[in-house]
Amino acid sequence: MTIAPPGPPSTATSTPTPTPHAAGPLVRLAVAIVVIAGIFFWLGLGDLFVVIVAVVVMIMVHEAGHFATAKWSRMKVTEFFVGFGPRLWSIRRGETDYGVKGIPAGGYVKIPGMTNLEEIDPADEARTYRQQPFYKRIIVVSAGSFMHFVMAFLLAWAALVFIGGQTGAAVEVGSLSPFAGQRLNPAERAGLKVGDLIVGVNGHSFSNPNQVVDAIKRSVDVPLRLEVQRDGRTLTLTVVPEDKRLVVSGGQRLEKLSGKPTGVIGVGLAGVNVPENPLGALGGAGVVVGRTTSEAFTGLGQVFSPHGIANYIHEVANPTAASQAQRANTPRPESIIGAVRTAVQGAQAGAGSLIEVLIALNIFIGIANMLPMLPLDGGHVAIALYERIRTRRGRPYYQADAAKLVPVAYAFIVLLIVLVSSAAYLDITHPVANPFG
Repeated sequence: MTIAPPGPPSTATSTPTPTPHAAGPLVRLAVAIVVIAGIFFWLGLGDLFVVIVAVVVMIMVHEAGHFATAKWSRMKVTEFFVGFGPRLWSIRRGETDYGVKGIPAGGYVKIPGMTNLEEIDPADEARTYRQQPFYKRIIVVSAGSFMHFVMAFLLAWAALVFIGGQTGAAVEVGSLSPFAGQRLNPAERAGLKVGDLIVGVNGHSFSNPNQVVDAIKRSVDVPLRLEVQRDGRTLTLTVVPEDKRLVVSGGQRLEKLSGKPTGVIGVGLAGVNVPENPLGALGGAGVVVGRTTSEAFTGLGQVFSPHGIANYIHEVANPTAASQAQRANTPRPESIIGAVRTAVQGAQAGAGSLIEVLIALNIFIGIANMLPMLPLDGGHVAIALYERIRTRRGRPYYQADAAKLVPVAYAFIVLLIVLVSSAAYLDITHPVANPFG
């Protein structure tokens, strides 16, 4: 829920405002979307368009969480909009205006009485946010973040069912790399082809793809027997790894001569996805969401630790430090520019990679949105908790004075603007490396 920080008193009434006939603007909006989509795909930016649509859907689902719980709580909802700024299209149904605005930088649900500063028509006061029981207010303001975790779970479940989870019992030959001065590399001489599944090494199966890589590395000039599945048949192929220090590929030596001997056969190996049944995928989706949530908290802790903040400031102020951090792939905050770029790179790598990015993005937004600062949803949760603690049994419900929070809210907004602007600067000048490259 995007709600402006507390400000001067405003007036809300229950008198419905007339809504113009919406069919014409809706048709024009639909035509504009189709034209824009056509331009994106014509320019070869179809992946970017898909990512933008995914982000818009995330915004709508977030706001739908607030909207549905507010309606369930019998609160009055006057607006449900995607975007900010000038109104492109809207329609009124009952007491609520639904629509789209011109700046697609978020969305909002308008619920009267979010603070004590608003002047509300007495006829509507009973249905304002501030007059609802504690538990209803907590449910409404937390619903947006909760929906991000729901989306993450559904994305993980869909990926497991329709794409599959990786199995450690097989690896796929994804690519073959040429070795300079050789017509065929060791893998090609052994008869390996792109798409082959390696299911055993020297007569033994494995449970981790790294075991195949390790066996190849240890076997310099020593024949390896690989059990390979191809077109429903199982083949046994013998490959002899070469010393990586002596191999040139792509115009450069694969390993320094001073290093220790390491076997290489000239293949790119990839995990194998095995689709899961819908029921079994429920547990797997929970594991994915739990693991990603843990990684998100760990990453946030590292980035916003005193050491992480100091490094970030140094990167923003010093281009040389930013370049070094870029080469070292040091974690740092990303703006919407960086997040969209990573999502587009995921889309280019495949549906599974895009879903992986969207899961992480949903969980990050769900966590960040619950920070206990206005205008974030977590700020409203903090106020509700404070009011609950200050309310004495048998006395009227205590209401926090939102006017006292205005300086803090504006200070936080300024901090957010600085963080987002600096992250955007780094995303443009020193973008994070492609994690799927």
